[in-house]
Amino acid sequence: MAKSYVKFEVSNEVVAKTYEALQLAKQSGSIKKGANEVTKSVERGLATFVVVATDVEPEEVVMHIPMLCDQKKISYTFVPSKQELGKSIGLIVPCAAIAVENQGTANAAIKDITGRITGSARPSAAPKAAAAEQQPKTEKKQAKPKPQKKEGEQQPHAQEAPKADEKAAE
Repeated sequence: MAKSYVKFEVSNEVVAKTYEALQLAKQSGSIKKGANEVTKSVERGLATFVVVATDVEPEEVVMHIPMLCDQKKISYTFVPSKQELGKSIGLIVPCAAIAVENQGTANAAIKDITGRITGSARPSAAPKAAAAEQQPKTEKKQAKPKPQKKEGEQQPHAQEAPKADEKAAE
């Protein structure tokens, strides 16, 4: 069963390239590993690319990461195994998520992965922005300036009933 946080399927070829790119980023750049560190990196705007495993239990551990990446406009992808994700960066334990902060020599590989994902399975933010620009913008109504109150003069309230003296005068 597909997890609720998995927004798109990734081919085996892209998964293999993702593992290779993470190895390069680990050697020549900087990465953050684990759901907590990835969350902090994304929130601070330091992450340039995020990888999330799809076999994380409970899924609540990582389900917020794709939404954060969308908000911060950070590219992300999914891999099927947290065990393989950990191995790709030299860990002997599973890893739920990884954020690449400094791509190093993995820059070209990450651009290729991002291009394959946004070009085929995942809609990019650019069409949304173009659609927003095509819609006519409505101008905000400017508030009318309130008349200035002169000294000693009271402005009548619309809700007040006429006073008894005024009724008798009519």
